Amino acid sequence: MLEKENIGSNFVENAINEDLKNEKYTEGIHTRFPPEPNGYLHIGHAKSICLNFGLARNFTGKCNLRFDDTNPTKEDTEYVDSIQEDVKWLGFKWDEQHYASDYFQRLYDFAVELIKRGKAFVCDLSSDEIREYRGTLTEPGKESPYRNRTVEENLDLFQRMKAGEFPDGSHVLRAKIDMASPNITMRDPVLYRIAHAEHHRTGNEWCIYPMYDFAHPLSDAIEGITHSVCTLEFEEHRPLYDWLLESLGFEVGKRPRQIEFARLNLTNTVMSKRKLRQLVEGGYVSGWDDPRMPTISGLRRRGYTPAALRDFCERIGVAKSNSLVDVAMLEHCVREDLNEQADRVMAVLEPLKVVITNYPEGQTEYLEAENHPTRGGHRFVPFSREIYIEREDFEENPPKKFFRLKPDGEVRLKHAYIIKCEEVIKDADGNIVELHCTYDPESKTGGATAGRKVKGTLHWVDAKSALQAEVRLYDYLLLTDENGNTPDDFLSALNPNSLRVIKDAMVEPSLKHIAEGTRYQFLRKGYFCVDKDTTPEHLVFNEVVGLRDTWAKVKKD
Repeated sequence: MLEKENIGSNFVENAINEDLKNEKYTEGIHTRFPPEPNGYLHIGHAKSICLNFGLARNFTGKCNLRFDDTNPTKEDTEYVDSIQEDVKWLGFKWDEQHYASDYFQRLYDFAVELIKRGKAFVCDLSSDEIREYRGTLTEPGKESPYRNRTVEENLDLFQRMKAGEFPDGSHVLRAKIDMASPNITMRDPVLYRIAHAEHHRTGNEWCIYPMYDFAHPLSDAIEGITHSVCTLEFEEHRPLYDWLLESLGFEVGKRPRQIEFARLNLTNTVMSKRKLRQLVEGGYVSGWDDPRMPTISGLRRRGYTPAALRDFCERIGVAKSNSLVDVAMLEHCVREDLNEQADRVMAVLEPLKVVITNYPEGQTEYLEAENHPTRGGHRFVPFSREIYIEREDFEENPPKKFFRLKPDGEVRLKHAYIIKCEEVIKDADGNIVELHCTYDPESKTGGATAGRKVKGTLHWVDAKSALQAEVRLYDYLLLTDENGNTPDDFLSALNPNSLRVIKDAMVEPSLKHIAEGTRYQFLRKGYFCVDKDTTPEHLVFNEVVGLRDTWAKVKKD
């Protein structure tokens, strides 16, 4: 196995290179992505996906997708299906797919073997009592009064636990390690608990289930995983990981090696399945795929691209200590990708009618419009006597350096003509309802006198042919302090203005027959994506990200 070249500062890859140099794992590198199917994946999982699958790619190894489904009360096939979709959407393909539940019998047998070796015992203490006996960071724990049961007694009780003789919470299987260990995780941790609950795959076959800390290292070993790459909160669990493999006699040179990296923390959102579930179940968002959510399905629906997420994960890198990443960096990656990929179109979000009084009545012409500044292509947009412009693009009493439309002022219409505002029409309440303008027929973009200069250029749509659309504008889900932090009571930081719905936006007719997920740049407004709620009669667009790039400015400064 050759080392990966140009490792850079990725300490995980450096560790793998060191193992290969020492001739460990001679059969090749094997990683895994092991989510629990108890919710939808979020962008923090995207970092882990990119890392684990990326390591397998870089070292010409393998990567498994394994569902750690050891908690039947919280898991569901809905989550299994969504996880598979997310991994595929990000652009990765697993070599093998497994479930921890595939190994329930083998894990039970491993537990029996620990009992026979005198390394595990059945304990009758309640969960509160176990917590009380565990001690503190400064005080050692106290041994369970059931710790010295005989091997025969423990085997009998454990078999009866499996047979369903006891109620939930009455017994657990615990490892027998060291109640005085400075690492609280090693103070006789629970390995199995009773749970009379139906499992999404095994039904009611089992009523005892392994704890994650027990199932995870053994599942890794069963699958031949070489490097178990996980987030930093599992660092204190590594001694237990290694203890289990050693206690059960797994060969030293072939045991999986656990390596921890810093999880992703992102400003203006939460990265906890528990908190995300609160948002969904509490009705604060429309579902797991709400475009404001940091879930992969939410980001996909909003219009983020797999390439942008992979780029983001690459840029933030792999660190040994936790830090907070500015969401503006993620937006920068999305904006860069969409700038290259998205066709340009015109959409007016808050329309103001303009009547071009000297344009021939009943006439429509089709003007050539460029689809993309570098990839080329073109379309034809209709233009006639009545058009819509953005309401914010007109000021009756404009401030200095206002280069958009104003009384007696001129602007160029993108791909079209120069117009001049001649009259402002108001309703009985004094609200502006219409502008009367004239156009210069010699100023057509690309025409002989197109060089005549005006300072402002506006986008527009033809009133007669424009399509009405619903546009959903998004702000950050959570408000933060000046350091980007949210309070522990994250619900109190919910942004009341995180969603604004515009029902009567107008878009050019080229958008009539478009597929869900298609992304565009609305000129001068931002990037938008066709939402799944779109029907042939009702267009719905999600704002992906605006045109302004605050992250690029930060980098330059």
